[in-house]
Amino acid sequence: MKKFVQVLFLLFLGFLLFYLNLPVISYGFYGIGVIVLVLALFYFFISLGFGIDSTGKKVMIKSRPSKFLLFFIGIILVYLSVIPIITTATIFHASKYQKMIGKVESGDKISEHIAPISMDKIRVVDQKLAYLLGEKIIGSQPALGSQVELGNFSIQKVNDELYWIAPLLHSGFFKWFNNKEGTPGYVMVSATNERDVKLVQTINGKPLKIKYQSNAYFSSEIHRHIYFNGYATTGLADFTFEVDEQGNPFWVIATYDKKIGFSGENTNGILVVDAQTGEIEHYSIADSPVWVDRIQPAEFVENQLNDWGELVNGYWNFSNTDKLQITEGLTLVYGHNNKSYWYTGLTSVGSDESAVGFVLVDTRTKETTFYKQSGATEFAAQSSAEGKVQEKGYKASLPIPYNINGIPTYVMTLKDDGGLVKMYAMVAINDYTIVGVGNSMRETLTSFKSVYNMTGNKINPSNVAAKKSISSVINRIQSDVRNGNSFYYFTVKDYPNIFVGSSQISNEIPVSIVGDSIKVSFDIDNEQVIDVTSFDNLNLKLKE
Repeated sequence: MKKFVQVLFLLFLGFLLFYLNLPVISYGFYGIGVIVLVLALFYFFISLGFGIDSTGKKVMIKSRPSKFLLFFIGIILVYLSVIPIITTATIFHASKYQKMIGKVESGDKISEHIAPISMDKIRVVDQKLAYLLGEKIIGSQPALGSQVELGNFSIQKVNDELYWIAPLLHSGFFKWFNNKEGTPGYVMVSATNERDVKLVQTINGKPLKIKYQSNAYFSSEIHRHIYFNGYATTGLADFTFEVDEQGNPFWVIATYDKKIGFSGENTNGILVVDAQTGEIEHYSIADSPVWVDRIQPAEFVENQLNDWGELVNGYWNFSNTDKLQITEGLTLVYGHNNKSYWYTGLTSVGSDESAVGFVLVDTRTKETTFYKQSGATEFAAQSSAEGKVQEKGYKASLPIPYNINGIPTYVMTLKDDGGLVKMYAMVAINDYTIVGVGNSMRETLTSFKSVYNMTGNKINPSNVAAKKSISSVINRIQSDVRNGNSFYYFTVKDYPNIFVGSSQISNEIPVSIVGDSIKVSFDIDNEQVIDVTSFDNLNLKLKE
């Protein structure tokens, strides 16, 4: 009877450990080995029989566990220690780790990979600001704010618009217990317009209920729901909340295996879980839905890039010859054809400001392109932008790379201590001393181009696909001083837009008046105010 009770208790303890920890039941994962070891050791101790010797003064062991149990415990210890060292240690498998990222293609110019973008499509809201805006809209509804909290925001394109999206989560056990059908929706914050904040609570007139989530309990907790529905033997990572083009909420989870013993995590597909019904769909990478932006977890890609750069000459490279390392971590950016990429700079080991190149990794396929060109790291660009307005004490957001008129450019927001956006900044990636700041994105662009031209880096309109030149007559012209720089806005006959330029473009702009005949060149875009790339006043006959 005693033996039966011990076994029954052991089974209960085992179930509890599995239910709470959700270990992957597969070779190469430590969790299953640790739990089995805990159970074996527990059984070892309860199997010991203690008694008192004949003198009645000394405690002694009267019964011992079987040798088979001791042998089994030894096997588990070997599984958790010796085997990982042999099959996983970098010193033995440096070449495999270095190749985990796959084939790294060489790119010519990073500006050719990152698509040109109009001013109203530039990301000006970062994750921290999105959270503040999301908290504000939830706080405007006291009944809702007392029941839920915001989950993690993830960046995603929905119907070709860029949004930060986060689910509403239960704020505690009792809140979940009283509302087991789920929380009422999610928050969408436009990444390009901080005034565009939505609390989405219905789809096609039907109320949303996020039942399966990280802050739920028992079978409604998203990881446990997946685990006990056929995926206990599958590695799961990067639980990301995304919505499809119709706004339906899903959890997207990367599935992975291990290629190098107990390490070498490599994504092999995704699970798409309906956040309302719990329905699970398993896709290979090639067959994943097109609305899913990220399949490759940032953590996996970051580790593989660091291994690729650090182990370039093998493990025994103590002089750090040709070693590379990533800079500030990974940033999700969008390039040609709306493809999303993990972006980072690469520096030589020991360098902190100058990047030797930049990497774009396709967030779906993991195709990797290395652009071997010098430039500023994200940290150096932030410091340069903050130095431009150091008297204000603003802090720069994480830089996002863009193609601005053929110039690879970091774009940042400058925020006060409260996390609110006060100004904007642009820093040339190839030279972080070229900085433009402004109170609006248009003003920042004009300032940036002026500084870029002033340093001798003439903006090359041929880099831009759509370029136009016109000859016309000035209708109106007016100067405006921003941040100590003078800009001249003017309109012409037979063209609807407003043009802007400075004396850095041409010394003839400040002395031009209404009625003068001019010839200007500019890049065609969707903006109301267009920066001119060249200006020639045909009425002025200046001597060379």
